[in-house]
Amino acid sequence: MLTEVADGVLVHQSELLRNNTVVVVGRDGVLLVDPGITSAEMRCLADDLRSAGLRVVAGFATHPDWDHALWHESLGDVPRHGTQRCAAAAREVRLQEDWAARAAEVLPPEVADDVPLHLYGLLTGLPPGCTELAWDGPRVRVVEHPAHSPGHAALVVEDSGVLVAGDMLSDVFVPMLDDFGPANDPVEEYLVGLRTLQDAAEHVDVVVPGHGSVGRGREVLARVELDRAYLHALREGRPPDDPRIGPDAEPGWAWVSDIHAGQASSVAAAR
Repeated sequence: MLTEVADGVLVHQSELLRNNTVVVVGRDGVLLVDPGITSAEMRCLADDLRSAGLRVVAGFATHPDWDHALWHESLGDVPRHGTQRCAAAAREVRLQEDWAARAAEVLPPEVADDVPLHLYGLLTGLPPGCTELAWDGPRVRVVEHPAHSPGHAALVVEDSGVLVAGDMLSDVFVPMLDDFGPANDPVEEYLVGLRTLQDAAEHVDVVVPGHGSVGRGREVLARVELDRAYLHALREGRPPDDPRIGPDAEPGWAWVSDIHAGQASSVAAAR
C-alpha cells in the first residue's frame, strides 16, 4: 500500500524487515528508491502505481546491500542509478563466481524463494561529483557519505522537505557499521555520515529511513542524536541507553540486540 508522507512523496513498506521504498512523483512518471525485497511486494507496488496512473521512469539504490538494490520486471526496464562506489560494489559482487547461490544462502528463510536476485545491483554509477539527479521531476539532491556501506547516499527531495536516509536514522535498527579494516574506522565513518545527514536535514520536515517508521519534525534531528549517542557509547565501551535494544526494543525486534553485541565485540577488539 502506498502512503503519502509529503507532497509528491509516497512510501511502500515491506512486511519482513519494514524496508521503505520511496516513490517521488515527477512530471512524466516516478523515481523509485530502494524498491523492496520480494517479487510479490514489487508486483504489488507496480500494481499500486498503475492504479494511481503512475509509471516508473527511473530507479535509485541508496547503497549496495541486497535488500536495497533489487528490482523486478513488473517495474519496467528503466535507468537505475547509485553512486559510483555503490555501483562498483554491486558490480564486484556480481563478478564473483556463484555469487547468486552464495547470496541466496544468507537471505532470510521467510523470503529466500521470492527474492529476484537475478536483477540485483544492475546499476549505473552517477557521474563523479554529481550532487543532483538528472530526471524530469522535482529537485532531488544526492548526499553521499562514508557511513554503513561503500557509496551510501541519502537523497533530499528539496521542495517536499523529505530526507530519504537509506540504512540510517531508523527507529528499529541501531547504526550498523561497515567492516573493520586496516584503512578504515567504521565508527568514525558513521559519525562523519551523521554529521553529513544533519547538515542535509537542516531544512527538511520528514525523514524516511531504510527500515522502520517515518520521522517528522523534531524527530528528524532526534534520530541523528540517538544514533550519535549509540556510537559514542560503543566507542567508549559502555552499554548504550538505547530504546532499540534490550527490554525496550519493539516487539519482534529483540534480535537487534544481537547485532549490537556483535558490533560491541568488534569495536572492543579493534580498540
